[in-house]
Amino acid sequence: MAEKTGTEDGNGTGGSACPEAIRRALAAHTTMTLAYTDEDGPQACAVLYATGAESGAAAGVGAAVVWGPVLYFVTAATTRHGRALAGPGARAAFTAQRDGQEWSGLTGLQGRGHCRILTGADRAAAWRVYLARFPFVAGSERLRDALERTSLWELRPDWLRLIDNGQGFGHKEEWSRG
Repeated sequence: MAEKTGTEDGNGTGGSACPEAIRRALAAHTTMTLAYTDEDGPQACAVLYATGAESGAAAGVGAAVVWGPVLYFVTAATTRHGRALAGPGARAAFTAQRDGQEWSGLTGLQGRGHCRILTGADRAAAWRVYLARFPFVAGSERLRDALERTSLWELRPDWLRLIDNGQGFGHKEEWSRG
């Protein structure tokens, strides 16, 4: 049986490390659809993302614990979503799934969390993760230069739900930061 964290009704346990099944599912995809709201109302956009992990030390517990995933994406701060996500306390919801799945084997993720633009050493570390996930960026001088001039963002989920119909219709695993 799959590891479950939280309950089927959306109440996560909080304060626990993110389940391996959820981390694997995040790593298996490369595109997420971000949903946000601004003064003009709700909107969504698709972005490529790379995953990193927050260690327990960053969360104030033992360093050996992998606490939660961190998602990195590139977008200009001048876009509608960039302006909305740059605000203090900005939050976004997102989904990630592979296209063309049959309902009986559908897998995907839902999540929500806080966004911020990365700078300095945080940006440098996240940029290495992003380039490792998307080596074609490093392979194209033109693309690499363009993306290096664009904002690199961190989305730190505080709630995640994995849907895996391959384990039974509506099978869910959830995690929350607490």
